[in-house]
Amino acid sequence: MTKFLKYEQDGGIVTLTMNDPDRRNPLTGNSAVEEFLEAADRIEKDASVRVVIVTGSGKAFSAGGDVKDMKKYEDDTLRPISIRTEYQQGIQRLTLAMYNLEVPMIAAVNGYAIGAGCDLTCMCDIRIAGESAKFAESFIKVGLIPGDGGAWLLPRVVGMSKAAEMAFTGEMLDANAALACGLVSRVVPDDQLLAEVGALAAKIAANPGPTLRMTKRLLKEGQVTRLSSLLELSASYQALAHKTAEHAEAVNAFIDKRKPEFG
Repeated sequence: MTKFLKYEQDGGIVTLTMNDPDRRNPLTGNSAVEEFLEAADRIEKDASVRVVIVTGSGKAFSAGGDVKDMKKYEDDTLRPISIRTEYQQGIQRLTLAMYNLEVPMIAAVNGYAIGAGCDLTCMCDIRIAGESAKFAESFIKVGLIPGDGGAWLLPRVVGMSKAAEMAFTGEMLDANAALACGLVSRVVPDDQLLAEVGALAAKIAANPGPTLRMTKRLLKEGQVTRLSSLLELSASYQALAHKTAEHAEAVNAFIDKRKPEFG
């Protein structure tokens, strides 16, 4: 059986490729959740990983939930409490694992990023789109709400007004519209997407791994905590950073007027 998620590592860069192109890489009705959880755990435990690229195979990044699989909810014997538990033990675990991953993440958005697929891009720190990329917070179109946490994620990326417009209409944004509202930071030709993302990942991976992880954690905490609390955490992290071998190497390299070599 072909795995849904391809895990490839090149030095400090891990690429996670959703690999069910015939179904546009859905995140439900398959093993996607379990495989993303396994990948997140593997990455967290591997100190050599400094950046993660998330992308999709074929013509879509991810179509989100498998609509055909939703037919099962028409069963009158299926209680709402069971569906609630399914979300909590399913797609919501993927959201928490990916959003809380300490390693910097880049979404290389090829084609459609719909519903939970759009929200998956928001779990990443940086989003770069190919010219044919399309985004939609489309849950409303099938009579649903963003059950994977999109109502928390999307406003933090595009602001409340634009997030409300996307969630209330479910309408599609093309790559340029996504760039205009800040959903992505760059739009590149489709055939250059992975090369552009790879080049950015290489720049990130060239930096000290422990400091990258602490920097990402501070950025995440800064979205939900008071300035005074963030400053306290920053002081603690800085104390740790000052005692790393990477910091010592960077200081010595600066004094010696050479390029630092990080392990």
